[in-house]
Amino acid sequence: MHCGRLKSFTIAVFSLFFTVLALPLSGLAQEGDQHAPVHGEENGHGEAKKEGFNATEVIFGHVLNGHEFHFMDITGDDGVKHPVSIPLPIILYSPQKGFSTFMSSKFEHGHKEHEGYMMLTSETIEHMGLDPKKYNPEDIVAVNNGQIDETVKVYDLSLTRNVVQMLLALTIFVIIMLRVAKRYKSGVGVTSAPKGAQSLLEPVITFVDEQVVKPNLGHKSEKYLPLMLTIFFFILVNNIVGLIPGSANVTGNIAFTFVLGIIAFVVIMFSSNKHFWGHIFNPPGVPFGVKLILVPVEFLGIFIKPFALIIRLFANMLAGHIIIICLISLIFIFAFGWGASPLSIAFTVFIYLIEVLVAFLQAFIFSMLAAVFIGQAFEGEHHDEAHGHGHDNDHAHQPAVV
Repeated sequence: MHCGRLKSFTIAVFSLFFTVLALPLSGLAQEGDQHAPVHGEENGHGEAKKEGFNATEVIFGHVLNGHEFHFMDITGDDGVKHPVSIPLPIILYSPQKGFSTFMSSKFEHGHKEHEGYMMLTSETIEHMGLDPKKYNPEDIVAVNNGQIDETVKVYDLSLTRNVVQMLLALTIFVIIMLRVAKRYKSGVGVTSAPKGAQSLLEPVITFVDEQVVKPNLGHKSEKYLPLMLTIFFFILVNNIVGLIPGSANVTGNIAFTFVLGIIAFVVIMFSSNKHFWGHIFNPPGVPFGVKLILVPVEFLGIFIKPFALIIRLFANMLAGHIIIICLISLIFIFAFGWGASPLSIAFTVFIYLIEVLVAFLQAFIFSMLAAVFIGQAFEGEHHDEAHGHGHDNDHAHQPAVV
């Protein structure tokens, strides 16, 4: 009875949640139908056709990086859009102009210049006839009399929404961990049962230690445990925060996963030994003719392993966010209105719940594969130690030679 009520309540909450999430898209769809004619196209009555809902702009506006947290657009009685957003700091450096610092709101969402700079939008790129392969929305360029000044080089050092959200998520995580550590230090969770965040994090830490670190890193598990826990929780926290509507998709950014992959690559290289390189450049027990093929493959595998970590996390998190936005956008793409919203929202809730699972799963997979690759790098070392101890024991049992 209570279980049924809980399920009904959960479904109602998620339905309301995604209905509210769809409201900004509804505003965009209505605005596109009423205020944006397509140039050069007419219907049979000589009237300009109306531009439909631009799902591509909405999807890429969510998954790509930006200089503000944009939530929705509110169209006033005068038909003018009023974006609801949180501006972020703009930090620019130019060898010709020096440093410039201001808030992104000074650009008025790409409609105004400030201090000789302009932030491009898809509309300005099309209006100015710029090459879309060279210029992208959110790019900041130097301008002179309304035209791009190619002679001025601009380095964008701004705190984008991916950077800000990553720092906020990291700050929250560090605060929680410090509070948990303080409780353990005071004896809570050691001489008594864990409380609060301790009871939530302790099983996760134990799981990573028992299922990821010890099976793959063996006698060096204690050495690598802090690194593996840091990687796991860092990915997990950013995955979960990225599921909040209006937030940035940090783990779906290739730069984020690229840095994690480089860190894993560096750790693997520093953990390697002579046996690791010996199996790559001179595989034992393999005919010479096969070595000619196997050695290049094994050498490429050194770089393919971190590359696989980078692409796996990036692709999975990016795809999940795109699917969620696409499912909501179906309401407006096919012009079914709110009649199709229950079905679309039902699928969205289903995918969203899967994404919550994927958030944990991808953190686990990245940590697991990183631990496997690191363990392979020093795999022969443990055998050497055991072999060396075995020889020591043999010598200990041999009679002394006088």
